[in-house]
Amino acid sequence: MHEMSLAEGVIQIVEDAARAAQCRRVSAVILEIGRLSSVEPEALRFCFDAVSRGSIAEGARLEIEDVPGTAWCMQCSESVEVAARLEGCPRCGSYQLQVTGGTEMRVKEVEIE
Repeated sequence: MHEMSLAEGVIQIVEDAARAAQCRRVSAVILEIGRLSSVEPEALRFCFDAVSRGSIAEGARLEIEDVPGTAWCMQCSESVEVAARLEGCPRCGSYQLQVTGGTEMRVKEVEIE
């Protein structure tokens, strides 16, 4: 389960941001996770709860914003939304797609006290 190492990385980013801001507690962490990122949001939630124990982010609310997958269709020359890497273009059915978005995972915001 790679979500555990991802959660540990998120906690490190959050702790670094909290230390730089000299805050006492982190109340919320907001993540953006792309649909094509191969990250399972519920597994990440579970892991975040586990690795945040004993940290400045213990008890923090974790919000996950879904980022749709997008691709450029070489056949119809359009940017299209896709739900999976190996599916065809929803407009023309072509499989000549270049993924352009939805593969990312990033810490968008950290709410501190």
